[in-house]
Amino acid sequence: MALSDSKDFELDVAEYIEEAFERCGLEVRTGYDLRTAKRSLNLMLAEWANRGLNQWTIKQRSLALVQADGEYPLSTDIIDVLSVVLRRNNTDYALSRVSRDTFISIPNKTTQGRPSQFFLDRQNTPNLKIWPVPENDTDVIIYDALTRMDDADSQVNTMDMPFRFYPCLAAGLAYYISMKRAPDRIQLLKAVYEEEFERAMTEDRDRSSFNVVPMYQYFRTS
Repeated sequence: MALSDSKDFELDVAEYIEEAFERCGLEVRTGYDLRTAKRSLNLMLAEWANRGLNQWTIKQRSLALVQADGEYPLSTDIIDVLSVVLRRNNTDYALSRVSRDTFISIPNKTTQGRPSQFFLDRQNTPNLKIWPVPENDTDVIIYDALTRMDDADSQVNTMDMPFRFYPCLAAGLAYYISMKRAPDRIQLLKAVYEEEFERAMTEDRDRSSFNVVPMYQYFRTS
């Protein structure tokens, strides 16, 4: 038997909607069916942003600093900032994240120096605040940002995600549609969705090494 030698399987929005309706025991019959399903799909993508890190949505971006300016509005597609470094003369210095209370308690927010702390004010337009404020115009901030996925704007669009999340998206959309169209299948489809999501997120985790070193200062021999 000959193999297909093909690895480009991908569904568009209309096909996800058709699959979800079939799991609900339904068929897509009207334009309203498409609109309500697309709305549910976009709401589900927003829910995914609340569930944790989606590794493929982490983008590394840079920001040129301005002397004495400690606040920088970021792009509205940013959900959160995960890590920040300051690059000076090809050397990176990590900035520690502080809370809103800690940042507002800084006595003199105009102190200039090499920034060492940041606070992300998570408004509709995120605002990155750093301290001390920059002492020059040559330093650059490099940061990893968790960003929004592209919306399902058109039925012919494909989705902004790796193939390993296709089953999760189909299962989730079926569950969302069942809440409106197939209430008798809600529990079944929710269970399938949660199982698919857990499996996908487990596979998508960061695989960096983790070592535990015991502390011996309280160890005594008898």
